[in-house]
Amino acid sequence: MRIIAGKSRGTKLYTLEGENTRPTLDRVKESLFNIIQNKIQDAIFLDLFSGSGAIGLEALSRGARKVIMCDNSKEACNIIKKNMEKTHFLENVEIYHMDFKNVLQNKINEKLDIVFLDPPYKTDFAIESIEYILKKDLLKEDSIIIIETDDKDRMIEKLENVNCEIKDIRKYGRAYLIFLKRI
Repeated sequence: MRIIAGKSRGTKLYTLEGENTRPTLDRVKESLFNIIQNKIQDAIFLDLFSGSGAIGLEALSRGARKVIMCDNSKEACNIIKKNMEKTHFLENVEIYHMDFKNVLQNKINEKLDIVFLDPPYKTDFAIESIEYILKKDLLKEDSIIIIETDDKDRMIEKLENVNCEIKDIRKYGRAYLIFLKRI
């Protein structure tokens, strides 16, 4: 896994061992950033289920002003810190080793430009996250939310009860990216 473009292009990242995490594939990451490239510059980017931090660090490499990362795993947060040092993005990141609900309720007090949600696939954490984000009014008018999932139909069904509009859906192997905008 590596940084694909920008200031830290080509930097190889540390990854998590084991089956508890599922890194976003480089081809999915590249496609994601091609789609949102016009929104990245000076953005405040939330990478809520960060894993190794690869998505958030890619955003910084491409010009995001700040990235907020969160993971409930101590090992993941340690890997993120190592990757932050390796990419020299220590000043531009807020990292939280805690439950996503706690971060959304108590740690974020600014409007977000881009939200990336890649929770464990069989959970409703993405929907819960969006509900917290909307309740706390953490989005700007033109903010975008991206969900990575392997069960598009289930996610679309769950999104029917959330105050967001699906703008686009992309498929990459078994992974889907769902792009949302607040209504």
